[in-house]
Amino acid sequence: MRSIDELRRSGVSIEPDRTISDAAIVMEQSGVGSLAIVDSVELVGIVTDRDLVRRGLAKGLSTDSSVDEVMSSPVVTIDSEADLDAAFVLFRTHRLRRLAVLAGNRFVGMITVDDLIVDLSADLQDLTRPIANEVLFPDSDEPQPAPAS
Repeated sequence: MRSIDELRRSGVSIEPDRTISDAAIVMEQSGVGSLAIVDSVELVGIVTDRDLVRRGLAKGLSTDSSVDEVMSSPVVTIDSEADLDAAFVLFRTHRLRRLAVLAGNRFVGMITVDDLIVDLSADLQDLTRPIANEVLFPDSDEPQPAPAS
């Protein structure tokens, strides 16, 4: 089985005292749906686009409120050298869509359920290719008709 480090994406982080508005801008500019909240070097939380809406805007918080008011903490993490089976277990048992990836105690990225689905579907496509070819182009002892010209 492959390791998390082979599949993870680089993570984007923000400080806990930055604003909800700052977080939304960083997400938009980075093209991500979540940010790690890192205080100095310690991972203290995670905030998602959904958190910004449900815990922030929908509750009437000002966009100048600090992001640590809407973040989730503690964060469920996985070691960068763990295998993908460990990620499946964490996603199932904690009902999460994102896991923060750590190398030692340092935040190095994120892995999402979407990453696993894309990877798994690519594996399934590779596995089924020979079968699909056999169905589409069956071996036959009978001569094939010549193409019409």
